[in-house]
Amino acid sequence: MCRRQTGRQATSAVAFVVGPPEGDDPLLGFVPYLHVAPRRNSITPKLQREFVATLAATGIVAQAARKIGKSMEALYKLRSRPGAEGFAAAWDAALDRGVQRLEDGALARAIEGVPEWKTDPNGNLVTYGTKHNEALVMFFLRNRRPERYSEHIRPGHPVYERIRAEVLAAHRPARAVAEAADTRECTLSRHFADRLAQEGETP
Repeated sequence: MCRRQTGRQATSAVAFVVGPPEGDDPLLGFVPYLHVAPRRNSITPKLQREFVATLAATGIVAQAARKIGKSMEALYKLRSRPGAEGFAAAWDAALDRGVQRLEDGALARAIEGVPEWKTDPNGNLVTYGTKHNEALVMFFLRNRRPERYSEHIRPGHPVYERIRAEVLAAHRPARAVAEAADTRECTLSRHFADRLAQEGETP
């Protein structure tokens, strides 16, 4: 649902907020933290699920915290407690959904472009074309096809390490032969050196 007042302002995927997950969504099936002695201000299982649902819809921890009326400090303290592993895992999964939604929106803008606008004589906004963000396109190409488009593949990069492993595997037999030859050469060198030393000691 669009949250902006005008069409021009709604071109960004950030202007759209998806609905929270349904009650039967696996994301909400986690085992909540149960307080041994609940108090009036405790973060109950119901509030924990409401927080996770809001976080999945918005991708913003602070907004989800405000939705249930709890502080960030209290939520982070709760997720770190023994017995809150289910809540912590659901929290992380909800964040992943938010990031995935942003990525999907950015990819859609990279492929489809966004409308460009101008005003008609009456001052109304009208669309007159589509603009593509080339920087955004290259960002996705370099991250999803780094072996072809990335200019910064360095040691430690998954693509670099994969290619390095393949090269080493292909040259391992040759290296083994070379190392064996070096070993034999060293043995012969020591043998002749010993003989020369013995001959030098002979009167």
